[in-house]
Amino acid sequence: MARAFLIVLDSVGIGGAPDGAAYGDAGADTLGHIAEACAAGHGDRPGLRAGPLRLPNLAGLGIGLAAAGATGRVPPGLEPANAVQGAYGHAVETAAGKDTPSGHWEIAGLPMREPWGHFPDTVPAFPEALTRDLVARGGIPGLLGDCHASGIPVIERFGPEHMRTGRPICYTSADSVFQIAAHEETFGLERLYALCRVARDLCDGYRVGRVIARPFLGEAGTGFRRTGNRKDFSVAPPGETLLDLAAGRAVVSVGKIGDIFAHRATGTEIKPAGNAACLDAALDAFRALPDGGLVFLNLVDFDTEHGHRRDVPGYAAELEAFDARLPEIRAALGPGDLCVITADHGNDPTWTGTEHTREQVPVLAFGPDVQAGSIGRRASFADIGATVARHLGLPKLAHGISWW
Repeated sequence: MARAFLIVLDSVGIGGAPDGAAYGDAGADTLGHIAEACAAGHGDRPGLRAGPLRLPNLAGLGIGLAAAGATGRVPPGLEPANAVQGAYGHAVETAAGKDTPSGHWEIAGLPMREPWGHFPDTVPAFPEALTRDLVARGGIPGLLGDCHASGIPVIERFGPEHMRTGRPICYTSADSVFQIAAHEETFGLERLYALCRVARDLCDGYRVGRVIARPFLGEAGTGFRRTGNRKDFSVAPPGETLLDLAAGRAVVSVGKIGDIFAHRATGTEIKPAGNAACLDAALDAFRALPDGGLVFLNLVDFDTEHGHRRDVPGYAAELEAFDARLPEIRAALGPGDLCVITADHGNDPTWTGTEHTREQVPVLAFGPDVQAGSIGRRASFADIGATVARHLGLPKLAHGISWW
């Protein structure tokens, strides 16, 4: 029986979303613009990286050709040097929005047709009733922020006052999120999680997709830094996903996957800090995986560490680091195994603002028995879940069409 390894490169979009203009993202192209910036010398950072974007292994799997399918052009340096070594294509998101849960759920075969709820870009951003109930039920003296913000600047701005007053920093963005930042030592990590559970319950009535705990350490004099103890409190998928079908099989969820699917049918959950550690854990799990099993991995650093921070050199270096490990992934695949690499949305670091961008995503499938070549334009991310389900011999999902 076959095994499957599903890898989501969080935010590595390849441009060209047909409805990008409706989201203010016409022309956004995460991978393409990074490659162009690096080719022009704008991706250099002393001690980190320099020169053109170098992704020989991803290019060999067809990521540049997938990007060309989405945008009409191969990004600089991403032409395969030899014959393509896997199946490649590009997929269109049909779910409303450009958020992490909707992207992952659609990958797993469940497109979200109803739009999420969002908070307005005003001050205050949150409804008075929501704030009042959070203060009362959460046992806090009030809150700071109450606005649209990016994580690092809002912590730098309100961190000292938060430590003096004990009021947590609450903020949102263009995504369907309610985020709470608090100091791990002066406020307490478990107390932050408990407060997020209260907020999760309150946000259900506003159709908010995620409540996110954003713990940090440090102090005003030396600066603040977010820790690896982030936790997402998501609503449960409103229908059947690939993970539900695989219940009873060996399933390992690595990184944010458990949080994204509200810990439903996510099997053994492993959540190390950082892309490298997550990939290490996923490879270890896959090597030990019995026949018929699934490893589902999210690599979030592309998004949180570089996309939202509009950090082109950092994003490029993260891509190159992943590319360098593709031979390890290929070596872990045995006869009958399938690996699929994709993304959940874009986060173009050359774009305006600090939010996700609505883009198509790459679909790269490979393994010892996988026939190389184009699988073309996939009309939904759900085709990925449909293909993995078929590969594993699982029942057919309600959405998506297998490309084999």
